[in-house]
Amino acid sequence: MALLCRELFLLLLLHSAWSKLELSVQDGVEVLLGAAAHIPCHYSFSDGPEPPFVMLQWFVKSPGNSSRARIFYGDSAQELVDNHTEYSERVQVSSAHNHSLLTISDARLSDQREFFCQVNGLAAGSAEGKTVLRVYAPPEAPVVEEVSPSVSVTDEQPAKIAVCESQNGFPKPNITWFRNGERLEASPGQVKFLVLHSRSSSGLYTVQNTLLLKVQKEDREALFSCRVSFSVPGGVRSLESSPVNVTVHYHTSMVELWKESPPGLLKEGDTVELRCQGDGHPPPAFIFTREQQPDVPLESRGDVLILSPVSRRDSGLYRCHPGEPHSSSEAKGEVQLTVHYLDPAVVVPKESEMMLRGEDLTATCNALSSLKTSTVWYKDGRAVGSGSSLLLQDAGYHTAGEYVCEVSVPALPALHTRSSVHIVVQGPPQMVQAEQEVRLEQPAGRVLNLSCEAQGHPPPSVSWTLSTGQTWEEVVSRTTSHSSLSVVSVRVGADFSAVCNASNELGAEARVFNVKAVPMVTSPAAFSPVEGSGIFIVVIILGLLLLAVLGSVIYFLHKKGRLPCGRSGKQSITKEKSGAKDIVVELKTEESVLLRAVNGDKRAPSEQ
Repeated sequence: MALLCRELFLLLLLHSAWSKLELSVQDGVEVLLGAAAHIPCHYSFSDGPEPPFVMLQWFVKSPGNSSRARIFYGDSAQELVDNHTEYSERVQVSSAHNHSLLTISDARLSDQREFFCQVNGLAAGSAEGKTVLRVYAPPEAPVVEEVSPSVSVTDEQPAKIAVCESQNGFPKPNITWFRNGERLEASPGQVKFLVLHSRSSSGLYTVQNTLLLKVQKEDREALFSCRVSFSVPGGVRSLESSPVNVTVHYHTSMVELWKESPPGLLKEGDTVELRCQGDGHPPPAFIFTREQQPDVPLESRGDVLILSPVSRRDSGLYRCHPGEPHSSSEAKGEVQLTVHYLDPAVVVPKESEMMLRGEDLTATCNALSSLKTSTVWYKDGRAVGSGSSLLLQDAGYHTAGEYVCEVSVPALPALHTRSSVHIVVQGPPQMVQAEQEVRLEQPAGRVLNLSCEAQGHPPPSVSWTLSTGQTWEEVVSRTTSHSSLSVVSVRVGADFSAVCNASNELGAEARVFNVKAVPMVTSPAAFSPVEGSGIFIVVIILGLLLLAVLGSVIYFLHKKGRLPCGRSGKQSITKEKSGAKDIVVELKTEESVLLRAVNGDKRAPSEQ
């Protein structure tokens, strides 16, 4: 036995001279929280054969101190997971030739430690390797939780813009801010970040990053977002929040004033709306003034000034400026208003003018306007002239009447005015018909109407003088400002004459009617087809009726055979050429029908 031990010892010494142990492990292994961690360990023997006995152990460093605890033991005869350790239920070791793999299931944050692989080859020596296990937990996507309702460009120090938060990450994630996609860097007096970290009982981190920024006017449309960066096995990843916009308050630096309504040119009586708009935020209240009274504010409603109704006195330069105390004094808007007008038309002569027949007169019509005007003269609805003057030459009674002057503005049709003058032409009576003497022939016994019309001013009075013994009656009498009309009715009994006298204070004129009575014609030669057309038609109708009756009697006698030409006539018809056969048959059929109607449907002797 002693000899055997000595030989074994010599053999081990021999192996120790021949073999050397070499071991290799990874410096670190990375794993996601909850996943399985795999820690490999490789060893080999060089300069000789592998020793017959090799022992392998796994250790873990205790948290908070430098001690360590074994969690696995194995040799050529057995493999054991140590009991009563925190890894007893989660560790598994698989061994192969010169290789050991430690697997830890359901990785926890507490597993982020140093793990040791130790190999003992007795005479070949021993070796140990250390691997650091790193556990990662990706955080939740960042959320902008707080956004300031508004910030002002007048703030002297950077103002709070928003707060970004990312929860449940390990190790501590990092949050950065972006404006319109460009990363914001800390800058004294311009950009600041306040970062807060907190850790839950599970060991996961929550990070908050507050952005403080001295805003500019350009930031009114900027989009701010935050990005969280975190480590994962094999690299670094990031998640970005949804962008947010911040309400930026800034003073007005530019103002515009314009006429909102009505469109086009203005006229007196319109309702005018002026609107003022600036680039400040929030939109300020505006103050409206006129150039004539720059220190007197006009009553307005916010950004609107209403003038109603406007007149020419409202023409002028209007201004508006914001009511902010810190706004630039140059921030103002201006607009020039011109209110157009057209005064009532004035006609000379006014209202009414008296003229003598044959005189000339020039009437004028003018209306004061801010724009070019157009003038047209009308009489009885018909245009008789254009321009501001109307010349009436050689006045006659036809010249008399009302002349209307209408003035309009072509550039602004809604502006128009009119006035009128009544022309009276004074003169002695003048018969409307030119004939001084009228000769007529009229059947005796008929009623004759004689008409007489005279013009003049003052209106002439009309009187009649008829031959002795004539009876007459005035049936029409009408007088206007420049004429008189009279119609008399006379029954013609014999030749007579009638004189129409028209007179006024300026003169007189007469017209003579000589009427010759002619006998009433009653001879047939004088029959008028038009007047006797009714009798003539009655005579024709009676004649046609007599002819019809006579024809019926002859036809009846013929069928009775009492007319000697009846049979021979019938036979001659039946003996016509064959070309008329169809016609003969048709006549016989018709004849039989007629005979039945007359004779009571009796047959002829030849047919019995």
